[in-house]
Amino acid sequence: MAEFAELNVDGKNYKLPIVEGTEQERGFDISKLRAESGLITLDTGFKNTGSTKSAVTFLDGEKGILRYRGYPIEQLAEKSTFLEVAYLLIYGELPSGQELYDFKSEIKKHQLVHEDMKTILQGFPSNAHPMGVLSSLATSLTAFFPESLDPNRSPEQINLTIIRLLAKIPTLVAWSYTNARGIQANYPNNNLEYVSNFLKMMFDTPNEEYEVDPNVLEAMEKIFILHADHEQNCSTSTVRFVGSSQANLYASVAAGINALWGPLHGGANQKVIEMLQNIKNNGGDTKKFLDKAKDPNDPFRLMGFGHRVYKNFDPRALILKKRADKILERLGVDDPELEIAKKLEEAALKDDYFVERKLYPNVDFYSGIIMNAIGIPVDMFPVMFTIGRLPGWIAQWKEMRLHKEPIGRPRQIYVGSPERPYVEISDRS
Repeated sequence: MAEFAELNVDGKNYKLPIVEGTEQERGFDISKLRAESGLITLDTGFKNTGSTKSAVTFLDGEKGILRYRGYPIEQLAEKSTFLEVAYLLIYGELPSGQELYDFKSEIKKHQLVHEDMKTILQGFPSNAHPMGVLSSLATSLTAFFPESLDPNRSPEQINLTIIRLLAKIPTLVAWSYTNARGIQANYPNNNLEYVSNFLKMMFDTPNEEYEVDPNVLEAMEKIFILHADHEQNCSTSTVRFVGSSQANLYASVAAGINALWGPLHGGANQKVIEMLQNIKNNGGDTKKFLDKAKDPNDPFRLMGFGHRVYKNFDPRALILKKRADKILERLGVDDPELEIAKKLEEAALKDDYFVERKLYPNVDFYSGIIMNAIGIPVDMFPVMFTIGRLPGWIAQWKEMRLHKEPIGRPRQIYVGSPERPYVEISDRS
């Protein structure tokens, strides 16, 4: 028997159906509320609004649970490769050995990008932020594959666009990195696996061949897996919202890249390193900055601590903490910023102020430290996040299109001036 909640306004009752997900998440269905009552709900920032039903990712912030297609993130990070996880998110199931082989093979076929991309790249100033460059390059793929503009293509044609996007984004990222530094662009090597190939394209130079360190490779695989999807966050919602207008996948993902760029989203791990550098440049006194963080009148914020969704530990942070300790030890990194990070981490885990408020180190804290140790420039951190999040964006866009969801169109409560007559310019004071 269907359950309802009742809303009483001005003596009238409105029945709101209660919907429930597979993990017992419950919500009121208000989709017909305005038509029946003339009322809308106000939820600034959509913090308590379910915009869709999705089978891609389950997240429970109170319990620190994250699952992709039902699989716990801990198991996927331990046992899967990034491309296995990408396949799972996009197609709904973990691949068989043959399916994974075919998936990898298809991606390898499409890793090259058109040489004209170099001309586009050269048009950017050398100091252009790589996220702006990448979003532009992602959009430009529509020019090279104009057939992708048709929203009603066959599933086979849409899948080709998906494969192309997965294949070409790492190449574009690597080219934007080398172009900004005046280094010769490296081409994909089909003899290498996905993440190894990306690292090789990034760091190979004409006078020094880059050897992929297994520890670096493992760390990057984990970072990509842990960032692959995260429910209806800002960038994912943006991808779905843009896609709801029947915009093509390239344009939708470009919009997601721009949303991810912000310091409150994909730029957060960049802010962690900038904070550590700031503390180092101001004497390295962590206690001073911890006291500043506790002072409600001080604008200083500890970046990389706490999370908008997770109310206890971020499960991704627990996984990356182990990797961070391991890779830093094996790489023999000796950096004053790392020492500052360790002191901040120790304080946050023991200090009553942080413990009571559950301000634990999150995934941005550890991913920032790891990427800094690997030698990835700070301005490239959000770009690394983009590669990781790409499968999730694709999966969410694909699901939205499959369900034929309507174009996104939020309402508002207008608080501007009421109707007023037009005043001629000669009469305006």
